Amino acid sequence: MKNDIHIIKGIHPGFVLERELKKRDLAKGRFALALQEFPQTLVAITKGKRKMNTSLSLKIEQALGMEEGYLMTLQVFYDIEEEKKKLLKEQPNLNILRPILFWDTNINTIDWQKQKKTIIKRVFERGNELEKKEITRFYGKELVKEVLNGK
Repeated sequence: MKNDIHIIKGIHPGFVLERELKKRDLAKGRFALALQEFPQTLVAITKGKRKMNTSLSLKIEQALGMEEGYLMTLQVFYDIEEEKKKLLKEQPNLNILRPILFWDTNINTIDWQKQKKTIIKRVFERGNELEKKEITRFYGKELVKEVLNGK
């Protein structure tokens, strides 16, 4: 199962557990009770509404003959993906960017990820050095270079 992790990185471990239980034709409720866990806990995990914890992970892995730490490793990769998503929702420091740069839209409603190419081009065409630095800090030097070079 070690090689599988690279394929399913970022997927909630509960979804993998759900699939494994279906493959083995095991009912979630009975399986949970066999592990001396509440069925609601297992259902919440398989729906991705609750995190996998270490003790439950070990119980499940032992009961299903899975590699120790497999489900917790998936949980860590899932948590990393969730953090990345949160970071992508961030925006540059709006105190540095003049609203006049975005005269045709409300600066507070800009989707900073979907419109990144347009934003980078606009700031580098019309912005001052401080604004260019902020956009470079926010998007990173590599992306700014790519956009400005037309890649």
